[in-house]
Amino acid sequence: MTDWTPQTARAKDWFESLRDQICAAFEAIEREAGSDAAFEYTPWNREEDGNENPGGGVRGVMKGKVFEKVGVNVSTVHGAFAPGFAATIHGADEDNPGFTATGISLVAHMANPHVPAVHMNTRFLTTGKAWFGGGADLNPPIPYEEDTAEFHAAFRAACAGHNPTYYDRFKKWADEYFFIPHRGVHRGVGGIFYDHLECADEAAWERNFAFTQDVGKAFLDVFPKLVRRRMASEFTPEDKLRQLEWRGRYAEFNLVYDRGTLFGLKTGGNIDAILMSLPPEAVWS
Repeated sequence: MTDWTPQTARAKDWFESLRDQICAAFEAIEREAGSDAAFEYTPWNREEDGNENPGGGVRGVMKGKVFEKVGVNVSTVHGAFAPGFAATIHGADEDNPGFTATGISLVAHMANPHVPAVHMNTRFLTTGKAWFGGGADLNPPIPYEEDTAEFHAAFRAACAGHNPTYYDRFKKWADEYFFIPHRGVHRGVGGIFYDHLECADEAAWERNFAFTQDVGKAFLDVFPKLVRRRMASEFTPEDKLRQLEWRGRYAEFNLVYDRGTLFGLKTGGNIDAILMSLPPEAVWS
């Protein structure tokens, strides 16, 4: 495995382009709401003993009138997994702990409880194998069937363009993954989740890269529509309390069960970037 493959560079370029498009779309919504909020970007460098090229990333955060807190992070890192952790990663083991990873991760917590929160990430990893993973899920404190249906339809269409089995498989995976066992509830209304789309040859890499791009495009198309639909809705103190309690469940999942959080912490990622998924305010009753 080389430090930076041409495939890693192409994936990195796409994730950065997608970030720029998403951030521009979110800032445009803030302008429509009469806010001048904008993303603030903070670069960070990863450190690893004996590694001259460990990589790093850029953390982007905006706090506005519509988006109470939204983080959009891109990172590209290279190194070796810690002993014990390598065995938990696809294609890695104690004898082959090296990895290269690049990806985009997004979480948006909204000011209005009628607007759904959302999570999206896509990534490309190289260990002893190379593969893509990612997905998106909608997390409304106050669900609307119309919003849920439109969100799922966008990802169903993205999947259908590549494999007729993808949507059912990846929706089921999301339903199983985004579940809080100690609460016995799902984190939201689902979406898709996929992992280990292996790239055994160049043709497979191109197919999986194209699918991953379409996942990002589907998110960029559908989520701003849902925000605009609900962002001017009136809400009550009871609605806000419902949102804050729901955010507590979201925080529990991300701190206890989320694999991405664990991966970032175990690979020397930027702590603020890793924990940007946590809401700005939450309550526990």
